[in-house]
Amino acid sequence: MTTMDTGSSLTVLLSRYAAVRNHTMALVAPLTAEDCGAQSMPDASPAKWHLAHTSWFFETFVLEAHEPGFAPFNPAFRVLFNSYYNGVGAKHPRPQRGLLTRPALAEVLAYRADVDRRVARLMPTVLQNDALGALVELGLQHEQQHQELLLTDIKHLLSCNPIFPAYCDATLPVGDAAITPAAAPPGWVRVEGGLVDIGHKGAGFAFDNESPRHRCYLAPYALASRLVTCGEWLAFVDAGGYQQPAHWLAEGWDWRVVQGVEHPLYWHRQGDGGPWQVFTLAGLQPLQAAQPALHLSYYEAEAYARWAGARLPTEAEWEHAAQQAPTNGPDQLFGTAWQWTQSSYAAYPGFRVAEGAVGEYNGKFMVNQYVLRGSSCATPAGHARSSYRNFFPATARWQFTGLRLARDL
Repeated sequence: MTTMDTGSSLTVLLSRYAAVRNHTMALVAPLTAEDCGAQSMPDASPAKWHLAHTSWFFETFVLEAHEPGFAPFNPAFRVLFNSYYNGVGAKHPRPQRGLLTRPALAEVLAYRADVDRRVARLMPTVLQNDALGALVELGLQHEQQHQELLLTDIKHLLSCNPIFPAYCDATLPVGDAAITPAAAPPGWVRVEGGLVDIGHKGAGFAFDNESPRHRCYLAPYALASRLVTCGEWLAFVDAGGYQQPAHWLAEGWDWRVVQGVEHPLYWHRQGDGGPWQVFTLAGLQPLQAAQPALHLSYYEAEAYARWAGARLPTEAEWEHAAQQAPTNGPDQLFGTAWQWTQSSYAAYPGFRVAEGAVGEYNGKFMVNQYVLRGSSCATPAGHARSSYRNFFPATARWQFTGLRLARDL
């Protein structure tokens, strides 16, 4: 990662910190206290936990090591709101986060306010310390990641309610309520390939897994000009795509059968053979053929690609095409859906895990997961860059994940 600009003024630094923290609070504003405490599945977390954990990050990695006379807000929070940092100590089991009725939401909000006051007092020191500045920047980037998780976890929670409550009004530009339909017909963008450089470059922030920048060879290929739409996915459903094992990886077929998957997550059909609807952050909406197909697992995306006579892109192909996008690139690269690639999540050549607990941020997850590229309708704008590497297991569907096809030339 890069360090912060230590020449930035205290006012600018405080403003940036406040903007990120306040945006998190704005995201939970439409929720009730009951909404904030519930957990819909082991992969999701309650909104209250997100609020506490993002504060825990600043308290644990910034205040504990650098605040004079440090004392924890509540010693029990060190275990309750630790996510996966084994170097910090014990953790409350992730699947049981929804059982934490105590502390109450009000106490978690008081925790956030206390951490904010203490970090603000420390900001002059941050400006004089590159290492501390880098930790504060990582904390802000980390909180922005949790802002996206907040929306996806809230959507999954509300989808479990049979009255399908809306998180927001359909006119508000939040998440999938703000996606515009694809305007262009499908096509292919030819990319010549060759020796290309992949990975983060420049002075801006990047996570450790985006480096080192390295060179690789790409054979000529083509990427679809846009994402696969709901209408195109509906054709796959109607053609029996979910009933034909020939399209599926063996493990994917087993998953589909055991889970009873017959269509993308959040699709619902009215009655027997009635019209399709899709649950969104704005509630249940009619399926729109031109909207991108969302909430697809890797298994589903791979099966569709086979059915369509295409394949998934590699992450290097995707990034190389995105680097050329301003002059000759596909549409919907950013801001709509994370796009599955066929690349397993692994370290780049020369990657080294950072020392200490912060080194657990990305490196230890480099197994049994696939890389997604781009950004979604719920991703903070600063995280939409061509080198960003998102990653999830092949079964994950609750994120805003979509599909862009590729093919050999």
